[in-house]
Amino acid sequence: MAPPTPGIEPRAVAIAGYGAGDMANSMAFSTIGMFLLVYYTDVVGIPAAAAGTLLLLAGLFNGFTDIFAGRVADRNHHRKLGKFRPFLLFGAVPLLLSVAMFHVPVLDPAGRLIYAYVSYFAFCLAYSMVNVPYGALVGAMTRNPRSRARLAGARTIGGLATTSILGIFVAPLLKAGAELQNIFTTLTIGFAVAGTCLYLFCAFSTREQYRQASPKLSLKQAGAALKGNTPLLVLCISSLLFMASNVVSNTAKLFYLRDVLQRLDLFPVVALAQVVITLVLATTAPRLVHRFGKRTIYIAGGLTSGVGGILVFAAPAGVVWVALLGIILALAGAASVSIMVWALIADTVEYGEWKTGVRSDGINYSLLSSTRKLGMAFGGALAAFALAWGGYESTAVQQSEAAMFGIRVAAGLAPALAILLAVSVMGWYRLTDRTHAELVTTLEKRPVS
Repeated sequence: MAPPTPGIEPRAVAIAGYGAGDMANSMAFSTIGMFLLVYYTDVVGIPAAAAGTLLLLAGLFNGFTDIFAGRVADRNHHRKLGKFRPFLLFGAVPLLLSVAMFHVPVLDPAGRLIYAYVSYFAFCLAYSMVNVPYGALVGAMTRNPRSRARLAGARTIGGLATTSILGIFVAPLLKAGAELQNIFTTLTIGFAVAGTCLYLFCAFSTREQYRQASPKLSLKQAGAALKGNTPLLVLCISSLLFMASNVVSNTAKLFYLRDVLQRLDLFPVVALAQVVITLVLATTAPRLVHRFGKRTIYIAGGLTSGVGGILVFAAPAGVVWVALLGIILALAGAASVSIMVWALIADTVEYGEWKTGVRSDGINYSLLSSTRKLGMAFGGALAAFALAWGGYESTAVQQSEAAMFGIRVAAGLAPALAILLAVSVMGWYRLTDRTHAELVTTLEKRPVS
């Protein structure tokens, strides 16, 4: 293990560059999460149940591609760019594949479904090869908890910038009778161009301050390095449940506002509220972490989001303010959890290094990323299956009561139950900020091997 370089904390441009990376990520990730199910059902004509099966299988495949990407990243080293930044140079590939996903050609039903599978699976592999190294980069930039919170906040703000564009400007266009294919064509091509520039900015503005030898780990050795990393395993299980909650909620939000509340015009209001909430949380995260600790904030956020989801499910269609209150509480809680995840995962890298003597940023992050992708798969599939269970009809002017109940389950009850389970799992997380600081001190005193 090579000794760390002097502890230079990330400059403002590096923090901004890191945030730009997740803005680019979200140009593919959030577009797919928010609109792919609508595209498949309302534009391509794929039945909701078939779309749900596709989302589930693609998510399972994505879990394996993340593990593969983590192994590749840990075995890589570039003399100037380091271990992780070189992968950001290929950020255009997943963005171009997202363009292909939203351009299903005119084929027979079986052909359209096959194309959807091929394009989505190709995207999963390309996205993993960029997203996993990007996530692992934070552990190489700093070991300071407050600096990691700043980077996590920047990442959240970057992703939020993209979701804000989607929520405020794009979602209101997706009303009945609109030329949806033209909208998605313009959107995805524009994002491909802008996202590529953002990835390049991220690659060249950030610096890897803590460079270590790239371990040539076999799968068996990687498994042994992870076996005793209890904080990582707990965080992964909790994150799987959190992502399932987050994705099913985000996927169903458009259907909920449009078909249940019949207030699609509120989507920009919700998006703007999310911007304000996340900006406040991201900018105050370092002080909150210093006072309460990351684990406490994670749990409090999860409980808040759970309460919000229950309100969304129970709100009468005619009492819009109750539904909006639930949505805002769910958004605030989910944003708190999301910010803390990216700071917590970096801590587990040092825990594993302290316990086993092997540092494997890429493998650690890829395990978290793969379990989160599994959560995404379950969440996306659950939203689709809930629509199919309720009898959702993409061509119907007015959905049936059963269909609207299915949408309520997907938008409120299911995410609430999932995130409350995530909070209960986090009760086993024992790596406090104080403990992390102590083990980092121990690592810095170890002799070079």
